[in-house]
Amino acid sequence: MIIVNLDIMMAKRKMSLNELSDKTGITLANLSILKNNKAKAIRFSTLAVICESLNCQPSDLLEYKEENHG
Repeated sequence: MIIVNLDIMMAKRKMSLNELSDKTGITLANLSILKNNKAKAIRFSTLAVICESLNCQPSDLLEYKEENHG
C-alpha cells in the first residue's frame, strides 16, 4: 500500500491546506483526499505541482508499506 505523507510535509513547511490549495490550484477536497490517504491514484502533474509548492521530492510524499494479510 502507498501512504501519502502530505500532512507531514505540510507540517515541516508550516503550510496549511488552504495555503497549499492556493499555491497549487488543487481543490481543498482533492488535497484532503490525498492528506487522509483516501486517494486511489495521483497524476504526475499533481505530484509535481505539490512538490514544487512544498519544495520537496516525490519520495518525501510517497511511502510504500506492505499490507498485513492476516
